[in-house]
Amino acid sequence: MLWDAETAAEYDTPGEGMFSPEVLDPTIDRLAALAGAGAALEFAVGTGRVALPLSARGVPVTGLELSEPMIDRLHTKDPAFPVVVGDMATTPVPGEFTLVYLVFNTISNLLTQAEQVECFRNAARHLTPGGRFVIELWVPELRALPPGRTATVGVNEPGYILLDTYDVLNQHVVSHHFRFDDTRQARLGRSPHRYIWPSELDLMAQLAGFTLESRHADWSGTPFTADSPSHVSTYRLPQASSS
Repeated sequence: MLWDAETAAEYDTPGEGMFSPEVLDPTIDRLAALAGAGAALEFAVGTGRVALPLSARGVPVTGLELSEPMIDRLHTKDPAFPVVVGDMATTPVPGEFTLVYLVFNTISNLLTQAEQVECFRNAARHLTPGGRFVIELWVPELRALPPGRTATVGVNEPGYILLDTYDVLNQHVVSHHFRFDDTRQARLGRSPHRYIWPSELDLMAQLAGFTLESRHADWSGTPFTADSPSHVSTYRLPQASSS
């Protein structure tokens, strides 16, 4: 299992990386504004990195998560936090929501186009009329992949190297995470993904009844350009008919 007990135990980095205030604060601000007076559902809630501070902001949040070790980690922080065990592409969650969201590239963990489309449809099933589905996702780095090469270096910093290997025929990428210190030993973790172009993501949304409301380069609202490495895309369902 990809998100096993070992991964869950090492996932949280309080105050740093994904857990730093400069990353989390704009995320929570944006999601709280989008949820409004309604409730939110986080697909792949993990250890609660986003859900717990969003809940603390006053937004009722429910989580959906496939990995029980990740849920156990979340419940060490808040034993009462509501989580349903299941797959974000198919599992129903009780309740009505004005917002469903997926952060940190997680939709790419679904490894087929069909599963990714079903994820949109599952989001739509949980939303009230006019509800929103928000996705944070990286832009495939194929422009950095010269002919004949099958890998790119995504991150190169002290103690950590990220190497992505591409299967462009099947639109798959495996991220290889190398972590090391001053010794001769390194630890390797891998995560498989199916990458999605923004235009393909928009078509998936249309198939589920959504329209694109906005796309920015980050949670702070920076304009999205051809050079943006990632995007935050907000999709919306139609409002209820007045007839």
